[in-house]
Amino acid sequence: MRGTDRVSGTDRVVTDSTFHSFTASPPSLCFLKYGHLLSSTKACHLINRQRPRSSKNVHTLTATTTSKVVSTELVKFGRMYRTGGSFGGSRGTCIEQILKKNLPTTSGPTRSPSNMNTGFDQQVKSTFKPGHDGRPKVSPKTLIARYRNGETNAISLLHQLAQTLQFHLEMKETVAPASTTGLYFAFCAVIDGVQYKTGIGVTKKEARLNAAELAFQDLQPTLESLKSALPEASSLDVPAPLPVKEEPAISDSHARRAMLERKPFVNLQIPHAVRDQLTKLMNSHPEFSGCAVTTAAFILQTSNGYEVVALGTGNFNTKESISSNGRIVHDSHAVVTARRSLMRFLYRHLLMFFSKNANLTQKSIFQQSSSSSFLSLKSGITLHLYVNQLPKGAAQIPSKLRLNPLSMSAWQVNNEISLHLSVEGKVFSVFSSLLDHSNSKVVSMSTTDKITQWQVLGYQGALLSHFIEPIYVHSILIGDSDCSEIRGMEMSVSQRVEGITSKLPMFYCMMRPHISLVPSAASSHAGGNQLTYGINWSEGDSSLEVVDGLEGKTIEDSPFKSGSALASRLCKAAMMHRFRLVAKEAQRTDLLATSTYREAKMMAKPYQEAKNVLRAYLLQKGFGSWQDKVLVSDNFSM
Repeated sequence: MRGTDRVSGTDRVVTDSTFHSFTASPPSLCFLKYGHLLSSTKACHLINRQRPRSSKNVHTLTATTTSKVVSTELVKFGRMYRTGGSFGGSRGTCIEQILKKNLPTTSGPTRSPSNMNTGFDQQVKSTFKPGHDGRPKVSPKTLIARYRNGETNAISLLHQLAQTLQFHLEMKETVAPASTTGLYFAFCAVIDGVQYKTGIGVTKKEARLNAAELAFQDLQPTLESLKSALPEASSLDVPAPLPVKEEPAISDSHARRAMLERKPFVNLQIPHAVRDQLTKLMNSHPEFSGCAVTTAAFILQTSNGYEVVALGTGNFNTKESISSNGRIVHDSHAVVTARRSLMRFLYRHLLMFFSKNANLTQKSIFQQSSSSSFLSLKSGITLHLYVNQLPKGAAQIPSKLRLNPLSMSAWQVNNEISLHLSVEGKVFSVFSSLLDHSNSKVVSMSTTDKITQWQVLGYQGALLSHFIEPIYVHSILIGDSDCSEIRGMEMSVSQRVEGITSKLPMFYCMMRPHISLVPSAASSHAGGNQLTYGINWSEGDSSLEVVDGLEGKTIEDSPFKSGSALASRLCKAAMMHRFRLVAKEAQRTDLLATSTYREAKMMAKPYQEAKNVLRAYLLQKGFGSWQDKVLVSDNFSM
C-alpha cells in the first residue's frame, strides 16, 4: 500500500507489520534485498511481497541510472521469488538474523563489518536516522483517534498498533462459522499467537476488514489502559524494532511498560499449584521422592482457578532398539512425559463428552466448536506449561552466543541454534560430527524442539486431532533457580518459526507463548538409584506410575502397573487403545476401520500437512532436518 502521510507529507510504504517512511522528493530510494536501491514506487510492491532479510553494502546510484538497476532487479527478484531461490533463506542468513536480533539494544548508531567503510546515499541519510526506526512516531491514542475519525480502516490500525506496541500480527484465512448460510470468505486476526473472532464477507477484502474490526473491539479495553502508560509521539524515540519481534530492552522504559501492560503478569498460583500436587503425590509415595529432579506439569486455568491436570518427571531416552509392538516408551524426558499424561487427560474428557450421561458431558472441558465439526476447549479455559529446568536443546544456548554472535564461528552458531537430537540423555546438534548415527541407538528430537513443534501443531497429537481442534499452551513458566534469562527459549520456540502461520492449514497457527521465570516448585536432589526413573500422573489417576527411562518400561515396584509385561500407560499401544474407545463412543466407523497405529495417524490429513509444512520450514530456514524414528515403530495393530 502506498499513500501520503497526512501529518508529515511523506510517502509511506506499508508492509505486514512494518512501516517505512520515504521522502517525497524525486526519486525517493528505499533499501531492499542485498543492498540494492529501488525507487519507492517500484519497491512498494516488492516490499509487500517479501520482507528485507539482509543488509549488505549500499551503493550510491544517481537518478539517471536508478531506473536501469530497478528493471534488472525486478526481473531477478521475480525469478527468485517464483522458484524459491536465494530469497527462500539459507542456513547462514537466517541464523545470523536471529542472533543479530538478540544483540543488546543501543541508542546510538550501529555499524557492521559489511558497511564499515561505506555510507548511505545522502537522501537515504536524511530519511533514516542511524540507530532509530523510520516508523511514524505516533501514540496508540492518536492512531485510534484517526481510526474513529475515518482516516484509516481497522486493518491499517492493527498494523500500526503492531508496529508501535511491538506485537506480532497476522490476518489468517479460516472457515466461516457453521451457523453461516451461503458462501462467504472468512478471516481472523492472530495476535501473538492468539486467534480472535472470525470475520466473514463476500470478498476476501471485506472478510479481512470485518475480522480486523472484531479484533479491535476485543483489544479496545486493553488499549484504553495503555493510553496513560505510553508517551506521546514527541517522546516515542526508542531504538528500531528488529525483523523478528523481540521484547524491547529493559532500558527502553516506555516500550517495556507497554509490554508489561499488554502481557499478563506471572501468576504465582501456577508454581504453587504444581508444588502442592507434587507434594501430595510424593507424600503418598516418599520412596520415589528422588524422581522429581526434572519436573514438568500442565495446568488448566478456568474461572475456578488453576488445576494441575498432568505431571511428568524424567531425563532419559530408552537404550533399547525401536519396539515394533508399541509397548516401549522411547522418550521419558519430563516435558514429553507430562505431555503424554496430558493426552490421557484429554482422552478421558472426550469419553465424558461422548457419553450418554448428561452430567458427565457437562463436566467435560470440551464443547462443540462453532466454526467446525471438531470439538474445542470451552470458553475461558486456557492451558499453561510449567518446567523446573530449562529444556534441553537450543533453549540452553550460551549467553555469549546471543550477546556477541560476530565473535563466534559459523560452526558454533549452527550447532547451538539448530535442531538438536537426544541420545540416552545426551544432546547433540543435528550438524554435530560427534553424533553416533548407529541404528542401534534410539534417537529423539530435543525437548526444546518438541515444544517448538507443539506450539505449531498443538499438544494433542495426530490421533486426537481427529476429534478436537489444536490445543496450544498460552504460557511457559520456567522454575529453574540456575536460569537467569530466557532469551534462548524465546528464540528457539518462537523466532525459529516466525511467519509460518500463513502457510499452515485451517485451525493451525504459530502460538507464541508468554515465557517467564518463576520460583521453583520441585526438589533438585536426586536419589542415587532413581536417577533414570521418571513418574507420570494425570487428573483422575488413582496413583502414579514409575517408568525406568533407559528401559522404557514400568518398574516392578511402581504403584501402578498395567500388567505383567510392564508396558507403561503412556506407550503408543495404550494410546491406540484409548483412541479406539473414543472413536467407538463418537461412532466414527471410519477410524475404527484403521488396522495400524500409523494408518490412524496418517488419516489426520490437516495435522500431517501442518507437520510437513513445519519441518520443511525449519529445513529451509537452515535449522536442520527433523529426524523421525524408524517407521516400523508405528506399524503395529491392536
